[in-house]
Amino acid sequence: MSDEVLEPRAPSQSASEITELMMPLHVNNLGNVFGGVVLSMVDKAAALAAMRHAGRPCVTVSIDRVEFNEPIYAGELVTCAAQVNYVGRTSMEVGVCVCAENPITGRRRRTNDCYLTFVALGPDGRPAPVRPLRLETPDEERRFEEGKKRRAARQQLERELEGE
Repeated sequence: MSDEVLEPRAPSQSASEITELMMPLHVNNLGNVFGGVVLSMVDKAAALAAMRHAGRPCVTVSIDRVEFNEPIYAGELVTCAAQVNYVGRTSMEVGVCVCAENPITGRRRRTNDCYLTFVALGPDGRPAPVRPLRLETPDEERRFEEGKKRRAARQQLERELEGE
């Protein structure tokens, strides 16, 4: 990868959004959308943001703490908005906001947020360098610092678990 390709990129330049209408095939016997359907959409939106940022293929390493705060129903539009929050040497944290919308009334609800870690891959299939983030807003700076803390917490937990 040339130095030019590693030039910093703003989170807004790689943000992605996926929207899908939830149909009867997406729901359980209670009429609530299956969590796996939502997670699939989350992973796709996050992967797009990661690949756009890295300019390389990227793979999901982890999904942090997914909590389904509100049910999503058949007939609602689900939108997953993803943005790169933090970048390490070869990995990235991508935040995803999930919203459900009644397309008739326009009422929108934020149903959950989650964070995914991706690693960029080089032509040999090994982890490859990722361009840095160009933080342009106070919100992006906050997200970066929070992502940095989450990464440190994940690494600390990993060290503790290895010591058991």
